[in-house]
Amino acid sequence: MEYNASTLLPLAPEIVLLSAIAVILIVDLFLDQAKRFFTYGLSIAALVMTIAAVMASGSEHSQTLMYGAYVRDAMSDVLKISLLSVGIFAFIYSRAYLMERGLFRGEFYTLGMLAILGMMIMVSAGGFLSLYLGLELLALSLYALVAFDGKSKAGSEAAMKYFVLGALASGMLLYGISMIYGGTGMLDFAGVAKAIASGETDKTVLTFGLVFVLIGISFKFGAVPFHMWAPDVYQGAPVVVTAFLGSVPKIAAFAMAMRILSQGLGGLGPDMGWQGWQGMLVILAVLSVALGNVVALVQDNIKRMLAYSTISHVGFIFMGLLAGAGKGYTSAMFYTIVYALTAVGAFGLLAILSRKGVEAENIHDLKGLNKRSPWLAAMMMLMMFSMAGVPPTVGFFAKLFVLDALINAQMLWLALVAVAFSVIGAFYYLRVVKAMYFDKPISQAPILAGADARIAISVNGLAMLYYGIFPASLLTLCQAAIQSL
Repeated sequence: MEYNASTLLPLAPEIVLLSAIAVILIVDLFLDQAKRFFTYGLSIAALVMTIAAVMASGSEHSQTLMYGAYVRDAMSDVLKISLLSVGIFAFIYSRAYLMERGLFRGEFYTLGMLAILGMMIMVSAGGFLSLYLGLELLALSLYALVAFDGKSKAGSEAAMKYFVLGALASGMLLYGISMIYGGTGMLDFAGVAKAIASGETDKTVLTFGLVFVLIGISFKFGAVPFHMWAPDVYQGAPVVVTAFLGSVPKIAAFAMAMRILSQGLGGLGPDMGWQGWQGMLVILAVLSVALGNVVALVQDNIKRMLAYSTISHVGFIFMGLLAGAGKGYTSAMFYTIVYALTAVGAFGLLAILSRKGVEAENIHDLKGLNKRSPWLAAMMMLMMFSMAGVPPTVGFFAKLFVLDALINAQMLWLALVAVAFSVIGAFYYLRVVKAMYFDKPISQAPILAGADARIAISVNGLAMLYYGIFPASLLTLCQAAIQSL
């Protein structure tokens, strides 16, 4: 296959971002601390240019390059724009926080962009090999980011735990991939799906491979029982790293699940009952929703509380996936994008409230926030209401669409389980709102936030209302993306 400018156009976003990373790495070498703001500006510009490249290189038809290793379709376009947009928010929230702690270095942004590049490769992966390469680029960048504050013992401990457990999960994923390759003789998703459809494969080998692959997917999502890294890593990492880690990779994890389970292993789904991936997802989804919501009730550290909250939201995403093609996949995609946008805003506000020597990471740190800054309190309230699923925020519709998909898929009992634990989960979100509006502030220190962070948190918070009032604006994109597969 010959490559020229027209055939390489679908690769433009990755090429633009990788080129920008190389330029920023070199430019940053010649900048002293006083001029480091230039690196920050270039990084934001690089992500904006990559979004423009995604939009410019888009096409109505799906395209496959590199002998099936790279796929460009409507789903990849929507997910790439989403993760790049959420990445921009994470970068903006980080500037003041890093400057106050003497961590404002170019490495933070280059590592973040390398992680985003890995996620973009995962989103467009056409086979297990390219997916794994993107996954490892993402994982190695995140390990370094979690340990970015070298003086923090908690950060170093969290990074070590994340690295060890991440290596274990990667090994299991690779083992699963090797078994699927052994059973089908293929590494690209289309080839695997074709081999399974032929009926000439050993279903026992493929089932074992499926189990190990699902372990890898569950780890990246943070689903029970492979969630043990999430609370400690969320708590130990700097809050701006948690903002990035707790939001953007969820979009890539959704793409990973869709590419593997829907496009590659679709033949091992509903027809195999509890031995198929949908049967396994039911167990993971129920455990995640239950444990995530119940354990979050007793957390006083808000970073840890939001970690368990993430686990419960992963359960909802899994419920959308197991509801199947059409409404199920669309609702899961909608939920993932909405959750990523909400999570980056919640952690971003904690970064804004943190000041030199003081980390805003406990619920009591938010006491009386309405008296100190009514606007920031209102934005945080919108984030909490969206996570709890309170109308008219977009989180309500995200949950509603998943429940609707479950009922259409004849899974009423699962929808009732989801509703029950969502009601339980609403309590800990309302605890945060109660602390902001009804408790006396424990500190009168002024909240110093740059104009960029204030604008970002305002856009982020108001997006919860906008997409709640006009959910069809995002839902239509998700429907078109899923239909293109």
